[in-house]
Amino acid sequence: QVHLVESGGGSVQAGGSLRLSCAASGYTACMGWFRQPPGKEREGVALILPGGGNTYYADSVKGRFTISQDNAKNTLYLQMDSLKPEDTAMYYCATRSSTWCPGDYLHRPYVFGYWGQGTEVTVSS
Repeated sequence: QVHLVESGGGSVQAGGSLRLSCAASGYTACMGWFRQPPGKEREGVALILPGGGNTYYADSVKGRFTISQDNAKNTLYLQMDSLKPEDTAMYYCATRSSTWCPGDYLHRPYVFGYWGQGTEVTVSS
């Protein structure tokens, strides 16, 4: 049984930073962050391969967001810098049991079988 719990969301002004955390229990392999802006579909933000290997980012966040993980704590992180109003969304972490984790899975949230409850991020201009 996999359980994911996100934290770290909040309200911040444009240009600010936030760090999201996702505490995981159970077996996790390919992990990622997704977001769902108000009134829009869920979209991929970043992926990380098992063991902290390759990372993949959506073009909209490259150079501003950093995904990382602490294997000892079984925790996934998303450092978000230079935040923009368009980053406003509910942010979710997700994982799948398989170690197969290509970059295009950013565009295929349905392949992830386990999701957290989400943490809200609001960026004001």
